[in-house]
Amino acid sequence: MFDYIVVGAGFAGCVVAERLASQYRQRVLIVEKRNHIGGNCYDCYDEAGILIHRYGPHTFHTNNRKVFEYLLQFTDWRYYQHRVRAYVDGKFLPIPINLDTVNQLYGMNLSSQQLAAYFEQIREPIAQVKTAEEAVVSQVGRDLFEKFFKGLTAKHWGMEASKLDASVTLRIPVRTSRDDRYFTDRFQGIPKNGYTALFNRILQQPGISVLLNTDYRSIAKEIKFKQLVFTGPIDEYFEYCYGPLPYRSVFFEYETLPTKGLPGKTYQPVGTVTYPNDYDFTRVAEFKHFTGQTHPLTTIVRQYPKDSGEPYYPIPNEETKTLYQKYSALAGKEKNVRFIGRLANYRYFNMDQVVEKALELVETELAP
Repeated sequence: MFDYIVVGAGFAGCVVAERLASQYRQRVLIVEKRNHIGGNCYDCYDEAGILIHRYGPHTFHTNNRKVFEYLLQFTDWRYYQHRVRAYVDGKFLPIPINLDTVNQLYGMNLSSQQLAAYFEQIREPIAQVKTAEEAVVSQVGRDLFEKFFKGLTAKHWGMEASKLDASVTLRIPVRTSRDDRYFTDRFQGIPKNGYTALFNRILQQPGISVLLNTDYRSIAKEIKFKQLVFTGPIDEYFEYCYGPLPYRSVFFEYETLPTKGLPGKTYQPVGTVTYPNDYDFTRVAEFKHFTGQTHPLTTIVRQYPKDSGEPYYPIPNEETKTLYQKYSALAGKEKNVRFIGRLANYRYFNMDQVVEKALELVETELAP
């Protein structure tokens, strides 16, 4: 007999389970399809002994002190501020677009004030921004959109930016300063011993049991429980009765390389380099930048978007919003079932947002 079954062992499921067990002495069973905990944040050592993120790089950042202090119970942090370069016109340029990006791309020597005036001159005024394309051209004009966003968006999402919601590109700011950090949140870092170690500590609570390699539907009728917390795909829960919600997936190509003779003993100057217009992959990540690990070799991963496979990115446009709302209406009628997380809410969440929503769910709806 369990008080709760939690489907999925990512951030949403593990935080919910930990709070229920540690604060309310509830018995919780976590059921996970994969052979590991941690969801897409799972990390492990590869054959060379390099700590890698199995599902692409994950960098933690938040302005939410409550979320940061909650996680601080389970891990120390490695100070890390994420920096990204975009390979454009044969140059590795800072992204988000900033003062150095424009000056290096066009061979200019603008000041911050001059750059603001330059953006005002080249941007395309749009009264009501609706699409991802409009979100960019209304800020920085057509040429910068085509160099940095058009090709990358088409590769990543499998459709043009003009067919995607403005939120896709609004997530990436435009700066007139030289600040080249990808995020400006107050709290940033990587778990000092890795994400998997963080999840292991979260789950070290009396009352939590974990069942891996298991589809919850195969055991639901055999186990007694009071409530279900579902973090998987909402359309799967309802057996795709309205049709499947579309996702973009990713193929990860890992390669381990020697560092002898490489500047700084790394393959590339920053953790992530995006390739908007050249090559089939969208970005290359190098894990030693994230972890700070010292090793004579280095492991990189190239990311190739694809239509099928593990669901990673909900596709944000009006058509998918309408379909999700139909499933959401069904979810609202379910008794003793709560839906939380990127797949269950069909929405892109950062890690801190998932943790925040999991804490709120327990406090406002699940706490006995």
